Amino acid sequence: MSSLDLAVIGNCMISALVDRRAHIVWSCFPRFDGDPVFSALLDSPDGQTDAEQKGVFAIDMVGMVSCEQSYIQNTAVLVSRLTDSFGNILEITDFAPRFKHFDRTFRPPLLIRRVTPIKGRPRIRVRLRPHYEWGSIKPDTTRGSNHLRFVGPHSSLRLTTDASVSYVHEERPFVVERPLSFFFGEDEPLRSEADTTAREFLDSTISFWHDWVRSLSIPFDWQEAVIRAAITLKLCNFEETGAIVAALTTSVPEAPHTQRNWDYRYCWLRDAYFVIQALNRLGTTKTMEEYLTYITNIVDDMDAIPNQKDMPPLFSITRSPDLEEREATALAGYRGMGPVRVGNAAYTQVQNDAYGSIVLASVHAFLDKRMIRPVGNRALFAHLEKLGHRAIEVFDQPDAGPWELRTKAAVHTFPSVMCWAACDRLAKIAVAMEREDRAAFWRENADRMHRIIDEKAYNPQKGTFVSSFGGEDLDATLLLLHELNFVKPDDPRFIATVDAAGKALRRGDLLMRYDVEDDFGLMHTAFMICGFWYVDALNAIGRKEEARELFERILGLRNSFGLFSEDADFTTGELWGNFPQTYSMVGLINSAVRLSRSWEDAF
Repeated sequence: MSSLDLAVIGNCMISALVDRRAHIVWSCFPRFDGDPVFSALLDSPDGQTDAEQKGVFAIDMVGMVSCEQSYIQNTAVLVSRLTDSFGNILEITDFAPRFKHFDRTFRPPLLIRRVTPIKGRPRIRVRLRPHYEWGSIKPDTTRGSNHLRFVGPHSSLRLTTDASVSYVHEERPFVVERPLSFFFGEDEPLRSEADTTAREFLDSTISFWHDWVRSLSIPFDWQEAVIRAAITLKLCNFEETGAIVAALTTSVPEAPHTQRNWDYRYCWLRDAYFVIQALNRLGTTKTMEEYLTYITNIVDDMDAIPNQKDMPPLFSITRSPDLEEREATALAGYRGMGPVRVGNAAYTQVQNDAYGSIVLASVHAFLDKRMIRPVGNRALFAHLEKLGHRAIEVFDQPDAGPWELRTKAAVHTFPSVMCWAACDRLAKIAVAMEREDRAAFWRENADRMHRIIDEKAYNPQKGTFVSSFGGEDLDATLLLLHELNFVKPDDPRFIATVDAAGKALRRGDLLMRYDVEDDFGLMHTAFMICGFWYVDALNAIGRKEEARELFERILGLRNSFGLFSEDADFTTGELWGNFPQTYSMVGLINSAVRLSRSWEDAF
């Protein structure tokens, strides 16, 4: 049965998910949001045999009895150690090459699998079965002396190998007597010797990740968990444009047998802001700068569209706003739980927190002295002011809210607070730029908005803040009011809100987004980041030991590779939802940084 006990490899251009048998079961080409030529993760109906499986890159050890897997420390390189019933052992090393070459970052859409015999005479069978057009088209296959081409309707992919091409093509078992390398990617010839190239690419990729991790400013406690989360967030960064995807998959359902299965291979402005915030805490300014380039292009795009008022909440990784949602009927879905969706209709929604998400992410360009953008900042500030004006217009207007309700609208508290935050931060930016007139303008509007939100989003009968103006229900974003600096953590109203949210939304060690029916009924799983928000809120109001103990228990729900998906069953802890989820990994980093002992106190 498919599960989310998966490892992720990648190079910020493509990625792949590897299961517990060392099968590549998900990978899109030529980039994150491309055609999943390996789609077995979403095509796994009950009773399917290996012979029937499509969309997989499997290197099966004949007679395998165990598969032990781990990342090479502080890298995105995965090693699987396979043992058969006779005691033969081989290793499969999986990675996507990434390193500096001619002073540029070399990150081609290429997966490399290196098979090394460790003991005895292990036998393998290679099942390389890419499919095109979302699993609907089996490619035509042509062969050369050391490669196979998989020809589709719009593109071709190539495997180059120093193994027997005939054995691979016929899926015939053979003995591995020496290291073998498999290069799978775009239809371009490999113009060097396979074994030497694979070793050099591997060594250079390991060196890149080691250097990248060395640059992180990590907390003393939970170092390995934070490092793995940081690497995973980096793997969700489409570096070519600076975009950050919410997850690397589509249509893994949030709960069994529900219609809550969406395509997350896009950049949500809200999610990306939280990712940038977390990575900045670890000192990764380059990723932040690249994302700023991405969103400044978005702001320019919106300015160029006549009569464009509302900012879409998500974009493709190349900024295309057209993400029309459709179903891929050739794929059965995760564990047969379709539909499999391509695109996301949420791009048509009004979500008013978008303005705050952009401004808050842009603050670093003005206040972080490590970043040098003096000329561009004047133009950027002018663009951000336009977003601020729109935030003033819509902060008390209905929208779909942070949870993207498809058939319901209200004046949601979180988007309103984010609109306030946009104006509040614009005032601070104006002060830093010595623009006293603009600072006064934005401060006056921010203070006025704060007074209105403070009144409308607080329910005096319940004694707590609530999810919408004049409402009675709670949702987990209320736990962020102190983090956004809307209230002080010792505000009695916030303390009461944290207490009430714990009672209403907590299930075991996890929290649901909300506890009311939406377009699809009631929630059946917890949203992982909400648990971390609760941990942070407990810590902020002084319940530090309770926060630390809860954080440790939530960490125990990571899969065997240290990764989280979007959701988890609050009874069994089983992971559900798209994977790996940047939101969840962000929550881990933020909580670890806040709860950890300082390096000085630890010694």
